[in-house]
Amino acid sequence: MRILAVESSAKPASIAVVRNETLEAYSFQNIGLTHSRTLMPMLADTLKNAGLSLSEIDAFAIAAGPGSFTGLRIGIATVKGLAFGADKPCIGVSTLEAMAENAFFLDGVLCCGMDARRGEVYNANFLSSGGTLTRLCEDRALPAEKMAEELRNCGKKIFCIGDGASLCYNSLRSIGEDAEILPAHMVYQGAYGVARLAMKKYSPDAKLSADDLTPVYIRLSQAEREKNEKTKNN
Repeated sequence: MRILAVESSAKPASIAVVRNETLEAYSFQNIGLTHSRTLMPMLADTLKNAGLSLSEIDAFAIAAGPGSFTGLRIGIATVKGLAFGADKPCIGVSTLEAMAENAFFLDGVLCCGMDARRGEVYNANFLSSGGTLTRLCEDRALPAEKMAEELRNCGKKIFCIGDGASLCYNSLRSIGEDAEILPAHMVYQGAYGVARLAMKKYSPDAKLSADDLTPVYIRLSQAEREKNEKTKNN
């Protein structure tokens, strides 16, 4: 089973080709260029350098959210187009859970966080023990301080992952929790975790059509919130 996975939920973007649990090819960039400019060239180069064609890919996977609204739309549109064209399964996974998959080898609480602006983080926490992940809460958007309070006295080392890792770390340390930010080369969300999680979700009997793939935003966009506020006040 060979999966091509895409991660475009935040400023970094990455592509991974994984066969079973073996990482065959990987590409990552975090230089601020828009995903609409970088994603397809990265994908084409990754396949070319690995000596693979799209016909050799069994399924496509994408971090479907939460995350940047624009980044998610670009990544999902890309994967949907590839899956439609190749008539292959298309698997959307939680951005936050895929982060935890990238750090499955650690023992402790994995605090997966993304900067959601407005003083909030997109967050989900996972207990990692012996290579097994146990979800502790659903994906949500909440103030970093509230997230930290939920982990107070958890009795485990806490590892902060994601582009919101610093926000989570500072909030946890402010209440005396033993927290650590993963090293720079591991802290960002990456496509390998997306592929690992997609492998777990894949089943030959499951309906994994590109038609069913949609972004998971968690909360409304700023434009939608402002529109609703205007409607409420009129």
